[in-house]
Amino acid sequence: MNVGTAEARRGELTRGWLKATGLPTGGDEQLPVLVARGERDGPTLWLTGGVHGDEATGVAVAQDAMREELPALLSGTVVCVPLVNPAGLRRNARTSYYADDDPNRYFPDPEGESTRPPKTQERIDERLYEALVDSADALVDLHTAQVGSVPFSIRDRVLYGERRTKEEAESLADELASLVEAFGLPILTEYPAEEYLDQGLHRSTAGAALNAAGIPSFTAELGGHSVVEEDVRAAGVAGVYGVLRELGMIDEIPDGVAEPGTGVPPAPVEFPVRRAVHPRTETAGLVRHRVEAGEAVSAGDVVADIVTPHGEPVDTVESEHDGYLIGRYEGLAVYEGDAVASMAVRDDDELVVPREQDD
Repeated sequence: MNVGTAEARRGELTRGWLKATGLPTGGDEQLPVLVARGERDGPTLWLTGGVHGDEATGVAVAQDAMREELPALLSGTVVCVPLVNPAGLRRNARTSYYADDDPNRYFPDPEGESTRPPKTQERIDERLYEALVDSADALVDLHTAQVGSVPFSIRDRVLYGERRTKEEAESLADELASLVEAFGLPILTEYPAEEYLDQGLHRSTAGAALNAAGIPSFTAELGGHSVVEEDVRAAGVAGVYGVLRELGMIDEIPDGVAEPGTGVPPAPVEFPVRRAVHPRTETAGLVRHRVEAGEAVSAGDVVADIVTPHGEPVDTVESEHDGYLIGRYEGLAVYEGDAVASMAVRDDDELVVPREQDD
């Protein structure tokens, strides 16, 4: 198995490049690739990082998980693309300059309908997707969230309908659950299905691999962006090795790598939760947060105050849900309808749902 110029050789860690697109100035945009192949046969795990160019800790986890001694431990193969968005990395920005919007919404959707020719970023994502689905048995996509965010993993809901039956979706959801749990971070289920589709998350790296290709895939959100957070980096590397162990690709966690979940704050609630961009302010002004990331809140609790430029209180922002804060949005100024935080809120919905919702 070769990925771009990286050749998978038994017992070796090899490095190479995957061509993404041509450049107007000559040469090619290339994605770095590392391939660790064990002496023994087994599954293939893909690791991706840096799909958002300013998400530093995810890149570091992808790089540091590919230890030189990894092939000697492996049954199977690990393919790692630590920088999916080099165009965003060059300017330390979330987006690429090929499409100045979210590059993590351009992976293929076989059930979608569009007559629009694919743009450059969409072509790049499709080439990576084709390489991934050609060999992957599982995928971990490494991201970060807001500054000061607690680390967590996102489990997408599994959709059924045209591409798979409900029973097949339930089996895929079970495989996914075992991998997310093995990573060791608190688990948030993704948005409800209608919102998930509206936001194009089925065309994210993990969303497309899971719901289009049927590959167990999830997203790890590794603290805040822009700088590598060392404690979260170590937890992320441990999580990758936890997934390798769960897949039967290694027998035990190697020396120098912690057990998954070590040093990570546990979820402060015991009920199942989902991700929510919540709560939002109905009043423009300057925001003063009352609640730190990782703190539990109940419906009706005030999480922030809104004040005037003179510092006079004008409104409060309350949570409508039980749950806990995972991160606070950056910036002092807010307008009507702006979210002030991201939350993990109580989730009683099904994990396996039809893609086409009833009216």
